[in-house]
Amino acid sequence: MIEKSIYDTYQIDFSADIAPEDDDYIFIFNDSRELYLDENKQLPKKSDEIDFNFCLYIGKYNSKRCFVINADFENGYDLREVYEFDKDLYLMGAKAVLVNDWYISHKFCGRCGTETQLDEKDMMLKCPSCGQVHYPRIAPAIIVAIRKDDELLMAKHSYHDNIRYALIAGFVEPGESIEEAVHREVLEEVGIRIKNLKYQRSQSWPFPNSLMLAFTAEYESGNIKVDGDEILKAKWFKKDEIIRYDSDISISDWLIQEFIDSADY
Repeated sequence: MIEKSIYDTYQIDFSADIAPEDDDYIFIFNDSRELYLDENKQLPKKSDEIDFNFCLYIGKYNSKRCFVINADFENGYDLREVYEFDKDLYLMGAKAVLVNDWYISHKFCGRCGTETQLDEKDMMLKCPSCGQVHYPRIAPAIIVAIRKDDELLMAKHSYHDNIRYALIAGFVEPGESIEEAVHREVLEEVGIRIKNLKYQRSQSWPFPNSLMLAFTAEYESGNIKVDGDEILKAKWFKKDEIIRYDSDISISDWLIQEFIDSADY
């Protein structure tokens, strides 16, 4: 997991009226959210030969202006791939792809259908007809490492392609607090109650648009009972029984490592 802040290399700004020039950074995404890179796995410096759908200035990256562009191309790089060979590029790409998604999704007002306009002060699209405002969408989600003595609770999720055991996670529902979301998700997915819930840290997760909020907790009561739909199996693992992820990209891997490091044996 990346420890550094995006603001170590990025200065926020935005405009729809600035065009890229030579040596500006250009983040080009297609509709599959793949990033276009040159033969050296670097961002292209020019956009003259690219037939793009829109171009938006989004601030400065490494002291140079950077832009996000939506275009039609094939065989780009998934951001998970980018993370493995350039973590700084991934960090900025995670920002750029979310702006790309937002700009595409809210070109027209979802309430009345009028074409929206970029606000002068805030990064939002506003409707000149009905006044509705459209900010970039971020979906808060929780993930929790639940401990019972020297064991960690992990579950098999039906939506994971490799069906590997993972931590309990889920989206925050309207009307509930972050803490309530953790307790609800745990009870719904594995049928147990937890205590000593502690917030640890957060992570932007652009797959597609989450803000992951990481917690630790302790087992309180109940027997594991999965729903058989979203969760297929769940059980307690000692640290030497845990199969680690192939990548350390996610905050889930960080939570698991924290458990392993703190285990008593």
